[in-house]
Amino acid sequence: MRQLPAPGKRRIGPGMFDNLTARGRLPSLNGLRAFEAMGRTGSATRAAGELNVTHSAVSRQVKALEAALGVRLFEGPRHRLALTSAGRDLLAGLTTGFDALEAAVRATRRDREVQVAVNASLAVKWLIPRLPAFERLHPGIAVHLSDLAPHATGQRGADLVVRYLGVEALDREEVEVLAPNRIGLVCAPGLAPSVIAGAIGTRLAARTHPSGWADWAAAAGQPEARGPTRTLAHLHFVLDAALAGLGVAVLPWTIVADDVTAGRLAAPFGFVPDGGALAAIRTGEPPVRHVRTFLDWLRAEAEASAAQVEP
Repeated sequence: MRQLPAPGKRRIGPGMFDNLTARGRLPSLNGLRAFEAMGRTGSATRAAGELNVTHSAVSRQVKALEAALGVRLFEGPRHRLALTSAGRDLLAGLTTGFDALEAAVRATRRDREVQVAVNASLAVKWLIPRLPAFERLHPGIAVHLSDLAPHATGQRGADLVVRYLGVEALDREEVEVLAPNRIGLVCAPGLAPSVIAGAIGTRLAARTHPSGWADWAAAAGQPEARGPTRTLAHLHFVLDAALAGLGVAVLPWTIVADDVTAGRLAAPFGFVPDGGALAAIRTGEPPVRHVRTFLDWLRAEAEASAAQVEP
């Protein structure tokens, strides 16, 4: 015989938690999160990167939310969507709400963790190789890295955003400059004589930073080199292609420092300041002690790298 639940108690079944978002007939929290990220970043692609889901998943969630609310949240052509009046109103409330949720979780968290959002190339070629040294110095602090979208300057859940910034962004209150940025032409050592003679050959460029060659020409006071261009997805792909001898690249000193000092890459014209900097963007004010500890270490590492630069 099946046992009945005790008086006054609800039996917990598979669907008991299905309607946790039903207070006031709230729509799906997944849909709300997808819409908030897309509205705040201005792009389904950037929202997908932040939420670690696919572009199509964000689009489906937003369409389902529009159907549940019975209003349009975006309007315009598919590749140039803009928030409607209803979308702007909803976004303002949701961003405030999700920020409050994040603040509550941060205040409750008792462990010593640092959440760092960083561009993939900077993480792979500079930060990750140095993290073991930080962990030896501070074994009680856990550093967690997440991928930062190429042009993003913020990411929900991150204590710090680490990336290169242009000069126009360096005076923001939440930005801490780690080290001035220098850029230079790099290539495999065997290609250096031809590069010095003016035969650049194949130019390597990153899709995430298409202005690299023009930036170097402006900073160095040189005419922009012409020639066939091979475009790759990220700066660390460009670096690996340069190491393999596939062409000449314009790259920041920070991510090529180890390869240049080891002789795996040549920099025929040295490195010039571009006016920008490697920087950390704080997402909380003030940073808690263990975040400040990591930030101070990060600055020391960036300054040590900058001190090795070959002008």
